[in-house]
Amino acid sequence: MSQLPPCPQCSSEYAYEDGLLYVCPECGLEWSPDAEKAGSDQNAVVRDAYGNVLADGDAVTVIKDLKIKGSSSVVKVGTKVRDIRLVDGDHNIDCKIPGIGAMKLKSEFVKKS
Repeated sequence: MSQLPPCPQCSSEYAYEDGLLYVCPECGLEWSPDAEKAGSDQNAVVRDAYGNVLADGDAVTVIKDLKIKGSSSVVKVGTKVRDIRLVDGDHNIDCKIPGIGAMKLKSEFVKKS
């Protein structure tokens, strides 16, 4: 019997094969063996609205009025944001906007300055 990889979420050693997927009985995660190989080779590249590659510490400019959820404030077009930090997830830019504070932005609504 071949050695199965541990669960990527909880590191359990009790993962088993179920058809084409691996299954963890402790946390219930199901994952594909192909996704594990592809995920380790692929680095996520974050691009702005115009296709420029963004990196930590870059300065960006907002290209669309963005309503702030739960507030009546708006981040206006042309607002410059400095020293961004890239994070995983749907909102992949973590930053501080002058006059508003800490926010998460989507890279599709900014351009590199």
